[in-house]
Amino acid sequence: MTQEIRKRATLTIEGEDAIDLPVYSSNLGPDVIDVGKLTSQGYFTYDPGFVSTAACDSAITYIDGDAGTLLHRGYPIEQLAEQSDYLELCNLLLNGELPVPEDQQAFVHTIKRHTMVNEQIRNFFSGFRADAHPMAIMCSAVGALSSFYHDSLDIDNPEHRKITAHRLIAKMPTLAAMSYKHSQGQPFIYPRNELGYAENFLHMMFATPCEDYHVSPTLARAMDRIFLLHADHEQNASTSTVRLAGSTGANPFASIAAGIAALWGPSHGGANEAVLDMLDEIGSVDNIPEFIARAKDKNDPFRIMGFGHRVYKNYDPRAKVMEQTCAEVLEELGINDDPALAIAKELERIAREDEYFIEKRLYPNVDFYSGIILKAIGIPVEMFTVIFATGRTPGWIAHWCEMIADGYKIGRPRQLYTGAPKRDYVPLAER
Repeated sequence: MTQEIRKRATLTIEGEDAIDLPVYSSNLGPDVIDVGKLTSQGYFTYDPGFVSTAACDSAITYIDGDAGTLLHRGYPIEQLAEQSDYLELCNLLLNGELPVPEDQQAFVHTIKRHTMVNEQIRNFFSGFRADAHPMAIMCSAVGALSSFYHDSLDIDNPEHRKITAHRLIAKMPTLAAMSYKHSQGQPFIYPRNELGYAENFLHMMFATPCEDYHVSPTLARAMDRIFLLHADHEQNASTSTVRLAGSTGANPFASIAAGIAALWGPSHGGANEAVLDMLDEIGSVDNIPEFIARAKDKNDPFRIMGFGHRVYKNYDPRAKVMEQTCAEVLEELGINDDPALAIAKELERIAREDEYFIEKRLYPNVDFYSGIILKAIGIPVEMFTVIFATGRTPGWIAHWCEMIADGYKIGRPRQLYTGAPKRDYVPLAER
């Protein structure tokens, strides 16, 4: 803990001496009580889901869910989305400050020249079934990268950490596009260094050896924003998984693969996919009142997906940018009569006016719009979480680097044991 102790808390347990606990003040957000001393006193804290526990101190991202604030290294996400781009945000997350033009040019140059993957990885892909889920492939492929880069696996070497960070950011879109091409039975498309990051990804996704694919600047900008808006989100489940795996000294490729596995869970990375599933289930604008009534019924399991957020109790700041991007993409593609879009627009209108949504602070979140954008671009639903993982990579690796550089302690959560007390074994024949 790098913060100075400014206050102290006292925990009093009936019949025992009071326990003095230091309180650290955050630069932004709530103060935290250091409960590390409790273990020596015979106590643990109980916090399922770690919703009230700070497991680390970090200078990367700050979220104020009540105010609808998201800052990366102090910079508001709205400003970054409007004025910056994904690779500049990657540089910012990794290094802590906005780069000067020469540094950014060098960073982009480095990323572009690390986008190719070892040719032997093509053989690795051939071992997967054609209908394998792309996230299953990504978990395996990213973990396997460690078998190709023995030259930079010393986690205590800052230069090795830097090289690995660049490799991961550069190669994730290549692996993502390869996982899609494999599912389609199409040849892999090599990256092209003259293209921008998002532009290159879309080219690898949709080009074929038979014909080139011209990437619309509007669609490339939309994909860049999707990557940017998902780049980091503080100590969420997948980032915490990366930190926990990394705390064992595991190499960064293995740690990021663990994060991808955590992201695969439908409660974490599958939200935008769930939005489209919901829109398909509703089927028509005429059916919306029925489904709104079901959403309000506590006894009905149906839920309106894409509204509300575990952290944000106000409007998701990323959703405002995504809403604008969604309109730009649909205009570019001339999509005006899509049934799913019509349902989405009507749901959004209702959510802004209906007292149920207002009272529960159920605002559209980033997943509500990103799923519609990806569908319009032509990206299949099973690829949505892969794109999320690609965008989240700089956040994961920035947190991993921060943890290693600051000195780390192996993660070891405690438990509230509720099993049987000690008892004697009974031989099988006597039972």
